[in-house]
Amino acid sequence: MKPPAIVVVIPVYNEEPVLPELFQRLAAVFDRELGYKWSAILVNDGSRDLSATLIAEQHARDPRFELVDLSRNFGFQSALAAGLAAAASADAVVTMDADLQDPPELIPELVIAWRGGAEVVRAVRRTRSETGLRRVAFDLFHKLFGVLTDYPIEPNSGTFGLLGQAPVEAFNQLSERNRFFPGLRAWVGFPRADVLYDRQERAAGKSQQTLRRLVRYAFDGVFSFSYLPLRLLTYAGLFIAWLGFAVGLFFIVRRLLGVEIAQTGFTTLVTLLLFLGGVQLIGIGVLGEYLGRVYDEVKRRPNYIVKRKNRP
Repeated sequence: MKPPAIVVVIPVYNEEPVLPELFQRLAAVFDRELGYKWSAILVNDGSRDLSATLIAEQHARDPRFELVDLSRNFGFQSALAAGLAAAASADAVVTMDADLQDPPELIPELVIAWRGGAEVVRAVRRTRSETGLRRVAFDLFHKLFGVLTDYPIEPNSGTFGLLGQAPVEAFNQLSERNRFFPGLRAWVGFPRADVLYDRQERAAGKSQQTLRRLVRYAFDGVFSFSYLPLRLLTYAGLFIAWLGFAVGLFFIVRRLLGVEIAQTGFTTLVTLLLFLGGVQLIGIGVLGEYLGRVYDEVKRRPNYIVKRKNRP
């Protein structure tokens, strides 16, 4: 029997400082874990540094490292989709970031869980290195997302994990553009298992995930997997309508009973107008988020364009 083929898919964007150590640590795992056919597909997502050159040079030294070079920066989720498409023939696919916060040395434990019968193996963070405002924002998002989403998602898991062949085929059938990988991984189903680990500091360089990218990623997660924001708008509208009816009825009853009604002030009027205007603008914004995603989908543009492949 031929050995199972396991592919590690890694999106890369301006990761020149960390790539040499990534190559070294992945190669050590590949050399140590005999009995499998190992390879790594590194998807260059329009890097402006020498990331693509370093990957191509590593491929020349070690053909187990392969390059998929996109025509421009399409974003992490699109680069991940390109990697999964390139790894469609693998028996199992490990997905991870390039910054080495997710240690390659954990990959054998993911494979053991997969060989034990799990088709989806999540690497769950026991601890994480982020501190300060960034840590608070991550924790708050995961808590809110657990309340908002229509599908149960492990709050301390991200991209790092393993997918069997069937889940990879399911992912490759998804054509949506606004992707949230942990949500899609929960949505496709299949038997799953968790492997705990401690998330580390970046090996080198600085994070490419800016605040703007993280906020957009959070929005993709919420609006792609929950109708609760729309429902909350409906509930808010019903509550405000009921409140307005109750206040109107209150003043009508007072007038019928002959109770003198004090003149309302300018401050009260302005406050009510601003409150109702704010609720309406929030509602328009939420509708716009959903409508914008619908617009992205109906255009049916591809998630990515491959410029070249440096593969055997």
